[in-house]
Amino acid sequence: MALIFVRTAIIFITLLIIMRLMGKSQIGEMQPFEFVITLLIAELACIPMADSSIPLMYGVVSIVAMFILHQIVWLLDLWFRPMKAIICGRPSLVITREGIDEYQLKKNNLDVSDLIESMRAAGYFNLDDVYYGLYEANGSFSALEKEQKTNSLAVTLIDSGRLNKHNLETCGITRDALDDFLKEQHAKMKSVLVMTVDGNGRVYFQRRGRPYKILEIEAAEKW
Repeated sequence: MALIFVRTAIIFITLLIIMRLMGKSQIGEMQPFEFVITLLIAELACIPMADSSIPLMYGVVSIVAMFILHQIVWLLDLWFRPMKAIICGRPSLVITREGIDEYQLKKNNLDVSDLIESMRAAGYFNLDDVYYGLYEANGSFSALEKEQKTNSLAVTLIDSGRLNKHNLETCGITRDALDDFLKEQHAKMKSVLVMTVDGNGRVYFQRRGRPYKILEIEAAEKW
């Protein structure tokens, strides 16, 4: 038991030193290569801690080797700009002044609901609360917000051509009222990228491949 405790303490101290040397990004939002290295280090640390038959030095050397690889990748990233895009990727502009860029979302294996969730986490509860929105290479969401944001929570009625019946009922909008609204816009539901409505009946409406519109729908309940 005492041997396991000592081995674990040594691995812990080694990990603490290595993670501190890797920099603050390791305890914040990581680049993809940093995430991979962190996962590997965690796995390498578990083996000598759990199995006393494995020489402790094997675990220590493996962890140090991962640190050296991290530094090599970091230097390549620093010295050769094209390598940064290859290793870390590029930011993706998913919201412009014309609305949501569906191509950029799909390119990053995301959909409209993922974008709306990221915006809410960042403090934006309506799609038009920002001029521009992008996903950084590390997966975090950044935005250039508008001077004045809307003061009501928006819910999604149509997402990538699919109707959310629960939200439709929550808003107090009948299916007939929604169909009439779509007819006024000369749009079929399948052609709608996103449609949201807030508690004031204010609608964010965007068809695929077209700029968004801000409209009103009178059938919405106030909340």
